[in-house]
Amino acid sequence: MIYLRKAMTILAFIFMIGSFPSITSACSCADLPSVEEEFERSKAVFSGKVVDIKEKRSLKGYTTKSVLFEVTNTWKGVEQSQIIITTGQGGGDCGYNFIKGEEYLVYANESIIYEAKSLVSSMCNRTRVLSSSQEDLEILGEGQPPIEEVNLSGKHNRNQKYIWATVAVAIGIVVFFILNRRKRLD
Repeated sequence: MIYLRKAMTILAFIFMIGSFPSITSACSCADLPSVEEEFERSKAVFSGKVVDIKEKRSLKGYTTKSVLFEVTNTWKGVEQSQIIITTGQGGGDCGYNFIKGEEYLVYANESIIYEAKSLVSSMCNRTRVLSSSQEDLEILGEGQPPIEEVNLSGKHNRNQKYIWATVAVAIGIVVFFILNRRKRLD
């Protein structure tokens, strides 16, 4: 009975840690750079339609969004027909509020700002709804269609499965520890 109580305490502790509110920080953006400056400093520049958005929670408590795009045109760093961009929740973490089904002109950089190294776009760069990006498009020119057809929807959906798999493994370890300990004492 003592081991069951210890197991319940450990499980309660694990779930309590996972339920803390997200850590946030204030977002402060300087003036937007020119189209030329933003293009130069970006790793990827493309236009595309948001196909899917998934929320991800890191081990440190950050909640981010993983955004899957169907690429229409590319100007820099993108050759595939789909791409996944990471952004924050919006507001204090500088995340861009992408909307499923909308088309955007996206400027992205490789970053670890949201922990894992990925292509990141934020409200501090020139990423905008495509219909509001005429100035940028006039300077960038037509762009090129992607040259490699891919389907990243499976990869995009796997992110959530890893979180649940990690929780299941942690619970399994606790249960194994308790059962093993109980057998030794019997």
